[in-house]
Amino acid sequence: MTTAPPMPPLPPQAPAPQSQGRRRARAGTTTIAAVLVTALLAAGLGAWWWTRSGDEDPLAGRPRVTDAKTGLSYGIPEGWKRTDKGKKGGLIGAFTSSIGPSGKGKGKDEDEAGHETGATVLAGQSAPVPEPALKSQTERAARSNAEFFFPDGSSRREESKATTVDGRPAHTVALAVKDGEGGTAHLRLTLITVDDKRTAFLLGIAMPGTSAEKQTVDDVLASASTG
Repeated sequence: MTTAPPMPPLPPQAPAPQSQGRRRARAGTTTIAAVLVTALLAAGLGAWWWTRSGDEDPLAGRPRVTDAKTGLSYGIPEGWKRTDKGKKGGLIGAFTSSIGPSGKGKGKDEDEAGHETGATVLAGQSAPVPEPALKSQTERAARSNAEFFFPDGSSRREESKATTVDGRPAHTVALAVKDGEGGTAHLRLTLITVDDKRTAFLLGIAMPGTSAEKQTVDDVLASASTG
């Protein structure tokens, strides 16, 4: 009987998608957790058009985060900045870097209907994940994150695609999330086999799921490089 490859849990607290709205008051904190789990589902890999190289990078020419711990580099969209710097931005555990829109917290963090708004992308690393397990690991991790970020909500898988990043095996999953309070969110998670010893991930969340920042989050993940 085979067992799932080890994948350490992420830390108990991590930066939220910039603003928590009602959830901040309920949780009593400005941080929430994202959890990656190790259980496997049925394996199977597809094919996808997304392979990042050269001019295909949707954020070509933009400043980039170079995350030496994960071996990843990814673009910073216009109007975004690193959020893991400084006394209030430090990350713990498996999270190693993060970005989000600039200027958040100075205006309202809800739309006209009272639903939360915001976006974030976080990077981190795990133990190696064999290529046949990338699909199942990514799907389960995406659902687990959706359940933690939105414990009263539900999620529906929109995409589950095998891809490559600089020729390295990867898998990405996108979920449409209902937050349980009438709002929506978009969650995308990509696992990337950086080398024989490391698997890294990028996790992106945009609220609401119909906002322009949904595409921005996807662009950040699509800009990933292992160079």
